[in-house]
Amino acid sequence: MDFKNISLIGFMGSGKSTVGEILAGKLRFIFIDLDRIIELSEEREIRVIFKRDGEKYFRELETKVIKKIYKNKKCVFACGGGVVKRKENMHIIKNNSTVIYLNISAQNALDRLKDDKNRPLIDVENKKEVIEKMLGKRDILYRKYADIVVNNDENDPEQTSNEIITRLKVQK
Repeated sequence: MDFKNISLIGFMGSGKSTVGEILAGKLRFIFIDLDRIIELSEEREIRVIFKRDGEKYFRELETKVIKKIYKNKKCVFACGGGVVKRKENMHIIKNNSTVIYLNISAQNALDRLKDDKNRPLIDVENKKEVIEKMLGKRDILYRKYADIVVNNDENDPEQTSNEIITRLKVQK
């Protein structure tokens, strides 16, 4: 298959990292988790970056990483859930990859993230309400930028990666 890159976008807990690793293995691509690259470059966890420096600082770091890393080819990128909030990010991502939106319901996101303490934006008392509100706003952007939308509520990561490969072949 002759794809330059594949970028997985979607809400927290949608399976971008898990599916991305499997997909990269099947395609013999390199898997790159953008949040992990940011953590390595800053030598601290995302939640610490958010807590100490705020979301604005994090988004600036994210853009710097995207500018550097999207020069690579034959990669599967797992993008952070909020990457769609900056047009500049999505311009680079769209120009250098096929964008796949892993869509999940707010309830599924809540179920998957209920015990996760490493998500600063939803580490709140009213988690369900916050997830529904954030996902409602972001879903519009995810769909706007996606080349392919895959529902990831029911599938296991193996099924999702197979569906993506099938859909990529059809798209070409």
